[in-house]
Amino acid sequence: MKNVFTCLLIILSLSFQSANAQGLREKIRERIKERMVKKQEEKPAPKTDKDGEVQITGPGDYSLSFSHKGLTRMYQLHVPAKYNAQTPTPFLVALHGGGGDMSYQANDKYYKQISKSEELGFIVAFPNGYSKFNSGKFATWNAGKCCGDARDKNIDDVGFIKELVRRVTAQLNVDKNKVFATGMSNGGMMSYRLACELSDTFKGIAAVAGTDNTIDCTPKNPISILHIHAKDDDHVLFNGGAGKGSRDKSQVTDFNSVPNTILKWVKSNGCHETPKRILEKKGAYCETYSSCKNSTQVQLCVTETGGHSWPGGEKVRGSESTSKAISANDITWDFFNQLR
Repeated sequence: MKNVFTCLLIILSLSFQSANAQGLREKIRERIKERMVKKQEEKPAPKTDKDGEVQITGPGDYSLSFSHKGLTRMYQLHVPAKYNAQTPTPFLVALHGGGGDMSYQANDKYYKQISKSEELGFIVAFPNGYSKFNSGKFATWNAGKCCGDARDKNIDDVGFIKELVRRVTAQLNVDKNKVFATGMSNGGMMSYRLACELSDTFKGIAAVAGTDNTIDCTPKNPISILHIHAKDDDHVLFNGGAGKGSRDKSQVTDFNSVPNTILKWVKSNGCHETPKRILEKKGAYCETYSSCKNSTQVQLCVTETGGHSWPGGEKVRGSESTSKAISANDITWDFFNQLR
């Protein structure tokens, strides 16, 4: 009996210590969060030129902003060296992940989209999501059920991106039949919202590590869909739900699964529901759904590893490396370039 009592005391003591440790960890996280918020509040807004006051006439990098629905909205624009004002040029809108910003997505070390732009000659814009900070950091997109302040404040991100496309196409020779969107995580989710609401603007979208979490979806036209996802994604779980990587569940949602996302768009585009395996290699495979309306396509590419990341890119945080089995940029442009 004495031994049992002693064991109970030990268990209670350890539980108390564990509870205290958990409370201490939470206090430390709160303190770090408060310091980060204060630091961001002190940061000035990034230097941008007011769109309309600067002429975009040729290759180079531009940081621009304009007012939309009472908010100053920012974006970076890269025009490749191959750009020729006499030739209609493909245009890509690249959307950062939740908690990121335009500069992060435009960082070639992580996403290699500038390099791909130079290789293939397409124009690429990196919009900044909604942020409560002047710096534009820790931004999110209103993709429907996700994410953060952009969702909670019902920010008009669809209108912002539509206006961005209008402004860029007014100054550069954009091929209006080759306007595409891509995004990482919350940015991928936002690309699905663009597919739902701006199918008359975008020819196709490529979502990476972000499923379709739209609320209303009635596209005017069929639109081609590419989805890239890791089986072991610990944020946006492959089979649905928010994983352990999503620390604050109130900022996200119970994510739609990859299979349900694909099925939705296969039905929306009227494709055959039996896919064809078009790529199979160690660590990855791709499947495509054929006979879709208006010659559209739906394609799914899956990596076995890589977690919540951009295949072929680099991760700043996390112990696991991105998958190198495929390159999200290569797969995306192979997909976009075959669309008619």
